[in-house]
Amino acid sequence: MPDTGTLTLVAAPIGNLSDITPRAVDVLTAASFIACEDTRVTGKLLSKLEIENNGKLISYREENESYMAGEIADRMEAGEHIALIADAGTPAISDPGFRLVRECRKRGLKVTTAPGVSAVITALSLSGLPSDAFLYVGFLAPKSAARKRFFEANQTNDYTIIIYESCHRIGKFLNDLVSTLGPDRCISVCRELTKLHETIYTGPASEVRDRVADGSQKGEFVICIAKDGFEL
Repeated sequence: MPDTGTLTLVAAPIGNLSDITPRAVDVLTAASFIACEDTRVTGKLLSKLEIENNGKLISYREENESYMAGEIADRMEAGEHIALIADAGTPAISDPGFRLVRECRKRGLKVTTAPGVSAVITALSLSGLPSDAFLYVGFLAPKSAARKRFFEANQTNDYTIIIYESCHRIGKFLNDLVSTLGPDRCISVCRELTKLHETIYTGPASEVRDRVADGSQKGEFVICIAKDGFEL
């Protein structure tokens, strides 16, 4: 019976490629194969890092992870060492990975990490909002009514709330936030974190909304909402 393999969650840069860690490079180089969201995106990363691909990339994404988790765990039981990497950021945090880690835990297989950047923590640390307690909720439902219900249910919490939003909905998102939580609620909106055109706006919600509307809305957004009553 061969020794079982290890699953290593590899944090990918969210923008600046220099944020990849030496340990992450070592893991990607040594892995039996690399499970990734998009083989094209990870292929480009490997090329820039001068890591040989050799056909060891396999697709592990939201659409196939339910059955791929079992297949990958089977290969680990046969002794293969697996690296799991998302297109950007940390696997299993609003990216595929949870089901595979759960399957490994169920089977008693070894799981470790080559940690690195995460947009959640990056945004919170740069926001200027309280960081002693926070709630991360990923992407909200795309419908305006659902967003407003979420804001209404979280008007008086004693922690910072962190949310992801796409460039296509950021305007409507901020309009719903202002109309529900009020124009003076302190928020921070982060765009293109670690990239050349990184922008971070912190202040009253209505002012931040207007600044976002006046600037570029390309890229991914992270919104931090301070607890009620907080002022800069």
